[in-house]
Formats: sequence, structure tokens, C-alpha cells
Amino acid sequence: MADPHIETYDPEHEATSAAITESRPARAVLMAIAFVFLALFLVLPLVVVFNQAFAKGLETYLTSLNDGDTLSAIRLTLIVAAISVPLNLVFGLAASWAIAKFEFKGKAFLTTLIDLPFSVSPVISGLVYVLLFGAQSALGPFLKAHGIEILFAVPGIVLATVFVTFPFVARELIPLMQEQGTGDEEAALSLGASGWQTFWYVTLPNIKWGLLYGVLLCNARAMGEFGAVSVVSGHIRGQTNTMPLHVEILYNEYNAVGAFAVASLLAGLALVTLVLKTVLEMRYGAEIAATRGH
Repeated sequence: MADPHIETYDPEHEATSAAITESRPARAVLMAIAFVFLALFLVLPLVVVFNQAFAKGLETYLTSLNDGDTLSAIRLTLIVAAISVPLNLVFGLAASWAIAKFEFKGKAFLTTLIDLPFSVSPVISGLVYVLLFGAQSALGPFLKAHGIEILFAVPGIVLATVFVTFPFVARELIPLMQEQGTGDEEAALSLGASGWQTFWYVTLPNIKWGLLYGVLLCNARAMGEFGAVSVVSGHIRGQTNTMPLHVEILYNEYNAVGAFAVASLLAGLALVTLVLKTVLEMRYGAEIAATRGH
């Protein structure tokens, strides 16, 4: 029996202690670098955006947002997000459930495809849709003959947005569901639960926080997407311009206040997403940690 008073050598504990007991100057330098980086590349740009948006007063700011083309851009952005986010929610749940819970041929290939929008430029994805549905494509004459508009219309914008945003929900859920394993689902099925009952009452409660994070990120990206949407939209003012495209148009027209006013809405969305995520973590931190460590 080992003597409890005899200390044993633990390399992992020693490494952890060394990291924790790092010298105060070293910690101060690292913290200073982090804060300076955040101030220069995150905080300062946000301050500039809101400062320029309100440069000519609140009345001018509100007038800029009340412009007809601006309202149309806001409306279209909300419509595209309202369509693409639920589609990615369904896809993300299905893909992550299949990858994390089952073994099948092509699993690695499916996982690779999910990461494709992260490695392909959004502009390239937009060009792909032009090649698929453009007037010179194989489908072009058929679509024109039947009066179906994909490019330079809402369907094309939705397709491009879905493509660039579909990894967010799946990538949040896959590692979470893999960590949780299949024990709970197997227990529910052995007790007589159906597949849908197992999903609604076992799987979904275990992943609800990861799912919420994925949806928040997906929504923020859907509203802020520029590259792919720029290619397929046609830049038709008042019809196919989303908020990011409208910001570019206003800025090119030297309407700085209007451009930054719309940009402030997008920046506000990012801040709301961050605050909401932080509040959820503060209020339900213990439950989130228990779910992730399940």
C-alpha cells in the first residue's frame, strides 16, 4: 500500500502548474497583445461604423434607414435569412445525426462536403449557380421557356446563401453528438420508444444549446453574406439588393451616412448575436457544461 505522505511525480500536474504559475510580466504581455489586437481589429471598426452612421445626427440616420431602397434591402435580407436558416437547421440536424450516430459508406466524403463552403470562395459558389442556371447553361432555355427565374431573383439569392451557410449548424452539432455517443438513444429504443420519440425526447434536449449556437451563427452569416449574393443578385436596386450589397452601392455613391447607417444594422446584429450567446452561457452555463460533458 502506498504511503499517502510520499509525493509522486506527475508530469501533467507539473506542466499545468507551470502554466498557471507563469510569471506576471509574461501574463501581462500576453494580455496586452490580446487586448490591443481586439481593440484594433474589432472594437475600433465598430466605433467607426456607429460614429459615421450618426455623424449628421439621429434625424439623418433615421431618414437614411427609411429610404425605400434601404427598406427593400432590409426586407429582402430578412426573407432570405428566414428561408435559408430553417433549411440549414434541417440539413444540419440530419447530417450531424447521420454522421455521429451511424456508420455508412461515404461518411468521410459527406463530412468533407460539409466543409466545402469554408474552403471555396463565396464568389466561386455564386459563379457555379450562374453556370447552372444562367441563360447559356443547359437549364437556361428550359427555365426561360417556363418563366422560372432563378438568377437575379430571390431563389438565386436563397440558393447562394444556403450554400455558404450550411456548415454552421452541422459543424456545431457533429462533435457534440459524437462526444455524447449513442447510449441514451439505445436505452430509449430498448425501452420501446420509436425513432421520432427518441429524437424529440432524448437527442434534441441533449443538443439544444449547440443547435442554438449553430442557428445564431448561421443567421448572422446569412444576413451578412456578400460575395455569393453579389454574383447571383444582378444588383437590381430595390429588388435584389440585400443589406451588404446596398451598403456597397450607397458608399460608391458617396452617401457615407446612408452606407454606415445600414452597416450599423449589420454590426448591431453581430453584437446582439454575441450578447445573446454570452447571456445564455452566463444563465445556463452549468446546464450547457453538463450537456457537453454528457
